[in-house]
Amino acid sequence: MNLKQLSLPELEQALAPLAPTPTAVRKVFAAVFAHGATTVEDVCRAPQVPKRVAEHLRAHAELPRLEVVERRKAEDGFVKYLFASPLGGRVEAVRIPIFDEKYIVCVSSQVGCALACDFCMTGKLGFQRNLKTWEILDQVLQVRAEADRPVRGVVFMGMGEPLLNYAETIRAAQVLSNPAGLAISGTAITFSTAGMVPQIRRYTKEGHPYRLTFSVTSAIPEKRLKVLPIEKAHPLPELVDAIREYTQVRRERAMIAYVAISGFNLGLEDALALKDAFEGIPIKVDLIDVTDPTGKYQPPTAEELKAFRDHLQVLKSPIARRYSGGKDIGAACGTLEASQYGGTLLTPRVTGA
Repeated sequence: MNLKQLSLPELEQALAPLAPTPTAVRKVFAAVFAHGATTVEDVCRAPQVPKRVAEHLRAHAELPRLEVVERRKAEDGFVKYLFASPLGGRVEAVRIPIFDEKYIVCVSSQVGCALACDFCMTGKLGFQRNLKTWEILDQVLQVRAEADRPVRGVVFMGMGEPLLNYAETIRAAQVLSNPAGLAISGTAITFSTAGMVPQIRRYTKEGHPYRLTFSVTSAIPEKRLKVLPIEKAHPLPELVDAIREYTQVRRERAMIAYVAISGFNLGLEDALALKDAFEGIPIKVDLIDVTDPTGKYQPPTAEELKAFRDHLQVLKSPIARRYSGGKDIGAACGTLEASQYGGTLLTPRVTGA
């Protein structure tokens, strides 16, 4: 019984033959996630865990951990964790500072990625496997254990397409948001998708409290196909229909992630294409400078970005610019590839410094 793999209802079901009280089950769950137990014995010693439950856990339970290969701190305060899993493969998580108050953790959901977005280093690795729920959660648990500020948000924007690992990522979000788990608000948990239309529709139908952000990058299909091969499987009109349904059900604006690439998708025609594609759909546009270590794609100049933001006024929608930090350690959006360079190597005792 892998205690990090189970949501609270699943733990209740697993322990049902022992007839524990709801409080006892919740104490086991909280010992693992709220209090970050590192051994089964730590769980067994938690208050209000009955002797028969403790004996069962000692005989049948496990608490696996990812190995921290290294931690690197960037000049801007972002910290990238490189993990190795006993199940195979290496993944990365990024600790993102929000002013001096809190952290958000960007987690990986797959080893590699099958979508092969042309500006993304993870896509160049190819797909190796989906992560298990416990592997996703352990990224957050280990970052939290070393942090000097509370972890108040999680974004599924690391390695992999989270909606292609749907069951495991949703279970992870359920644990993250459970008051007896990591107690992170559902609205502070975000899934980033390149446009998996069937899974977006499923997500909307199931009514999860978490947020989606949709990677569009161009509303001109021919341009989008050049950088996002998913355009072939799920063309932009299909994605827009799914986003329209999402906004209608949730009654909120959809976050449209737009990777800004110099000389490629920053003209007036690009802004007008966005306007036409999303006519009547409440959106907000999140501009993200491309970060491509290969040099094939370049971020916009200040002049290009200003001109494009002016063009985007035709949308009459909120426009924001997302800061993509940790560039000097390979922690920026699109650069995660289990690399080891730059920054300052940290040890557990000074990671939160």
